[in-house]
Amino acid sequence: MQPPSGSSRPTLEMVAARAGVSRATASRVLRGSSKVSGSAREAVLLAADEMAYTVNRAARALVTRRSDSIAFLVAENEDRMFRDPYFLGVLRGAQAEAAAAGMQLVFVIASSAVDVEHFTTFVGGGHVDGVLLVSLHGDDHLARRLETLGVPTVLNGRPFTPDTGIFSVDSDNVGGGRRATDVLVARGARSIGTITGPLDMAVGQDRLSGYQQALVAAGLPYRSSAVVEGDFTVEGGAEAMARLLEAQPDLDGVFVASDLMALGAIRTLTERGRRVPADVAVVGFDDVREAQLTTPPLTTLRQPLDELGRSMTRVLLARIGGDEVPQRTVLPTELVRRGTA
Repeated sequence: MQPPSGSSRPTLEMVAARAGVSRATASRVLRGSSKVSGSAREAVLLAADEMAYTVNRAARALVTRRSDSIAFLVAENEDRMFRDPYFLGVLRGAQAEAAAAGMQLVFVIASSAVDVEHFTTFVGGGHVDGVLLVSLHGDDHLARRLETLGVPTVLNGRPFTPDTGIFSVDSDNVGGGRRATDVLVARGARSIGTITGPLDMAVGQDRLSGYQQALVAAGLPYRSSAVVEGDFTVEGGAEAMARLLEAQPDLDGVFVASDLMALGAIRTLTERGRRVPADVAVVGFDDVREAQLTTPPLTTLRQPLDELGRSMTRVLLARIGGDEVPQRTVLPTELVRRGTA
């Protein structure tokens, strides 16, 4: 419905009066806050629709000092970003949740220290209301710096340094690594290796920890020679698998900390004459689309990529709106049994 011809633009006060709520309640509904009853939310949204009310973003920005935009920063190079389905899955969920809340999503790739400095300057200028940080390597300096600038930040994955007060949304990487290794143990594998993710990332450390816990629970020895660090790429997985076979010639099972690396690992095993899973069973992590295209199809741990992006965005928007949310959110993983283990 359009406003009557010649009438003035509907205001927030007019929407609140029509809905029978206070101006503050109408404001909370229209900026996506969760601190509103269902009946009040429905009344305000109906009134806004009937009056064709739209937020005057420029005017509101002058009053609230908000941009109605959030940033999605991937701390990787462009090649990695666009080749790894993980990032696109999380981005898709974040974009959908931001759009539903009427927010703009600013997508940024920062592959160097210069990129990070430019981004920090941009954020410090008030161009976004909050930041979603994805694939952070090393310590949590960037997240802490953004928070110091007064910009709410949510990290994908647990903070690298515990108890830093950083908000995060993560998959159960420890539990997933443990379950993946349990699958190999259950099928009778006894010389079980792992190709980890980058160990300067919490996700790499956590999946390794799950692997270690599963070995201990099964009464199997943990051997450092059976642990090879990878880089979450197909090529890195292939190279790591070659090194693992040299160190552990009797290898009969391997947990690979990402599906892309598992694709490379299977390629190397095939080239070396090792049958999968008859000679070496393989379990991956992520459940990207390509996991179904291997021969045989890859057994893996599924991460809820879309929900990771959505949950990160919900936490960030709640923080921007002044709502209380848990500092850490952990989403479950799911075992997907296929043909490699």
